[in-house]
Amino acid sequence: MKYSKYLLPIIIILALASIFSLLTFNHYDGFMTSEGQDEVTATDIKQHKSKEFVKTEKSFRTEATISAVGDLLIHSTVYDAAKTGENSYNFNPMLERVKTYLQETDISIANQETIIGGTEIGLSNYPSFNSPFEVADALQEAGVDIVSIANNHTLDRGEKAIMNAINHYEKIGMEYVGGYKSTEDKARLRTISQNGIEFSFLSYTYGTNGIPIPEGKEYFVNLIDREAIKKDVEEAKQNSDVVVVAMHWGVEYILYPNTEQEELAEFLAEIGVDIVIGHHPHVLQPMKFIERPDGSKMFVVYSLGNFLSGQKDDYKDIGGILQLHVEKFVDGSEKKIEIKVDNFIPTYVSQVNPTKYHVVPLKDAASFGFSQAEAKNEEMMNHMYQWLKDDEINN
Repeated sequence: MKYSKYLLPIIIILALASIFSLLTFNHYDGFMTSEGQDEVTATDIKQHKSKEFVKTEKSFRTEATISAVGDLLIHSTVYDAAKTGENSYNFNPMLERVKTYLQETDISIANQETIIGGTEIGLSNYPSFNSPFEVADALQEAGVDIVSIANNHTLDRGEKAIMNAINHYEKIGMEYVGGYKSTEDKARLRTISQNGIEFSFLSYTYGTNGIPIPEGKEYFVNLIDREAIKKDVEEAKQNSDVVVVAMHWGVEYILYPNTEQEELAEFLAEIGVDIVIGHHPHVLQPMKFIERPDGSKMFVVYSLGNFLSGQKDDYKDIGGILQLHVEKFVDGSEKKIEIKVDNFIPTYVSQVNPTKYHVVPLKDAASFGFSQAEAKNEEMMNHMYQWLKDDEINN
């Protein structure tokens, strides 16, 4: 009986230990069960979040218009008629009757055939031209945004005339292309953006009337060189939607393009040019669309004739204002450009008064001394549209 006094405490201790162990096991089991439920829930959520969502790219369409005119060949008779003072000129009245056609388009380009070196170096006539600054002022007032200055007269009056002209264009904020003041200036791609469409402009000439380009200053004028053009077009295509190229080419006073013009046009289509504006013949040559390797079409007008000049008769006093309609379609990563002819307005340089020059619509020229205006307008419209198909015209 000596151990009986310890028996009851031992039994109580063992009972408490058993109860504690049972409670601990149940808690642990409940904990594990709860953790397993959490894992199932997490897995369900993860699977829900992995659902795929397809992002749809936006599609849109936009449009812009561009106009172009031909040669501004400023003979002494023209700038004499524009004279208002000893060294001041006003060409605005000469363009007053046709400027609406330029202003109603988003962008307009002209060919400044004669360099505008200004009165500082003395004005001059054929064969070595130099024109007043005010020619550019009048073009800008009429709605022209950019001028092509690569032509056979670019070097007529040397480096000073080129630098004077470029300084004036920069002063009035008018863009120029085809002739430059430096290597850095030439390297800057000329672009104009309208309505979400980026247009780039390039310009080249067949030659400079035998006047050599100063060594080391090849930037003064762009010559027609296929490798150089291809490189320029590649850069332009990477940085714009529509590539516009002004080409000074062909034979003077011939109403149709020659083989060289046609071959160059095919080349320009092959390398992806969108629009070609032709100058130099001083008479109108037809419009055409040429199929490109990608299935789209390049537009070319082989010559826009004389817009303003002192030349007369044999189609040399007839030019035209071209209006093009450009549409851009975007569907996701796909982009498409479509070009159509909006309008072509034949123009006439009236010289009723020998001291006055006025560019007027050819259809209205009977009121400005040209009795054959109506018949000639119809002839020129047929001439310019003869190679176009109905679906290439924006009706």
